[in-house]
Amino acid sequence: MNVLEKIGLAALHRIDPERAHDLSIKALSWGLVPLQGGPVTSERLRSTLAGLNLPNPVGLAAGYDKNAKAVASLMKAGFGFVEVGAATPYPQAGNPKPRLFRLAKDRAVINRFGFNNDGARIIASRLADRPAGIPVGLNIGANKDSRDRAADFASVVATAGPVADFLTVNVSSPNTERLRDLQGAEALAALLEGVIATRDSLEQRPPIFLKIAPDLDDMAIQEIAAVARDCRVDAIIATNTTLSREGLLDPQAAETGGLSGQPLRMRSTVVLAKLWRATGGAIPLIGVGGISSAEDAWEKIRAGASAVQIYSALVYHGLSLAAHIAHGLDGRLRAEGMTLNDLRGSGAADWAQK
Repeated sequence: MNVLEKIGLAALHRIDPERAHDLSIKALSWGLVPLQGGPVTSERLRSTLAGLNLPNPVGLAAGYDKNAKAVASLMKAGFGFVEVGAATPYPQAGNPKPRLFRLAKDRAVINRFGFNNDGARIIASRLADRPAGIPVGLNIGANKDSRDRAADFASVVATAGPVADFLTVNVSSPNTERLRDLQGAEALAALLEGVIATRDSLEQRPPIFLKIAPDLDDMAIQEIAAVARDCRVDAIIATNTTLSREGLLDPQAAETGGLSGQPLRMRSTVVLAKLWRATGGAIPLIGVGGISSAEDAWEKIRAGASAVQIYSALVYHGLSLAAHIAHGLDGRLRAEGMTLNDLRGSGAADWAQK
């Protein structure tokens, strides 16, 4: 992190978290943020994920650029891929404010946004205007007042599928009432069948990813793995935010919503490893949760991830973290004479027992 980035972060931390978030998006969209200039890459870092060519395995998780307003700049921040959204069929305001909280003592964040977004049509139009470069995907969800949430997901696929490099089915946000009920085997299978059928009807057929919660028991993980395999999901993202508050120090830990950041690291990595074992490594996995260093990313890949995503750590370390993690992975792979394929899943058995 350079001096300018430190000053910028310090200034943002002096104001309301959601206002700071919105200001950072505006600064990026206006080209005011110094950036890497493109993705960090090397022969060791390049890989293919669900048919997507990644210059490096470090991605941006959904939730930061909800409305795809800063995509062009984020594509220059060092990431190997970017995910925006979540998008719902119709615009919605989300939950009442305040709804975003920094837990500085825990290096964590709590949010209860509730899928606030400009709607699929507007977001898709912005994605259509992005420059060529790294893969950019869209996280998709259902409107809060929807009477048919499965139909909502299919609707967003039809609208945004032609312009997104991948689509992530988000049934794991804790901030939309009863959304996580869709992770049950029967409901999830029906939802995914509709999503994939809609995707298959498009001329452009982006891969379909599934994002799951970290608050799943072993049986639920096995069921999700089976459904994902049967429905031919292209990748699984593990994990979304948690409802757990175990071990937190910050007084704002009492706020409701999904917890992300450092306290989620071990919980999400254990779920990832169990999912790797449940799928036999046959479905690509993307590790998310508590990654703030190259060492954290290394552990996620050892647990079974083909790629990783970061978000909450950017609040404390800035956008330069993406390039820092990618360079760190590259250096360690070189030093240990390994490839990403060598590393992937090599520690899954150990992590699954924790």
